[in-house]
Amino acid sequence: MNTKNLVLMALLVGVGAALYLIIPGYGEGMKPDFMLTMMFIGILLFPTFKETFLLAIATGILSGLFSTFPGGFVPNIIDKVVTGIVFFVIVVALRKVAQKIAVGTVLVCLGTLLSGTTFLSMALMLVGLPGGQAFGALFVLVVLPAVLLNAIAFIIIYPIITNLLKRAKFNTSISQA
Repeated sequence: MNTKNLVLMALLVGVGAALYLIIPGYGEGMKPDFMLTMMFIGILLFPTFKETFLLAIATGILSGLFSTFPGGFVPNIIDKVVTGIVFFVIVVALRKVAQKIAVGTVLVCLGTLLSGTTFLSMALMLVGLPGGQAFGALFVLVVLPAVLLNAIAFIIIYPIITNLLKRAKFNTSISQA
């Protein structure tokens, strides 16, 4: 792994954590996970298994530590690892088009759906859902708005990051495409 890549991935995770902390919660204090968006951007920029796994673990641990969901630490780690690996496989399969903003946005939406479903499933199995809420209610009230917000965040942030990296002649999958 390249030191520059590690630094950029750490910055992405850090920005995601900062966004997560400042965004207000809704629906029993739950909030969209912008660390997930940053993880997806990191995977698009550095589509290798090692870097994906590192991003997924770091994002999962931080998401778990900052989670307002009761007992959300372990479900967050499982969710991010599963989502990161599935997202990575899809990005590798679509290598030629995955970096295009429209395709990337669709992938982020699908990845957020997978993440939310995985998280809620793991939470239900391991600790139960808060307030006696049903899986479907939480899915509609939390996951679907998160899909929309993550897509908007991706559309805004991804072009900025890729343009900055191109100007800096940073070696990413964007510069190799």
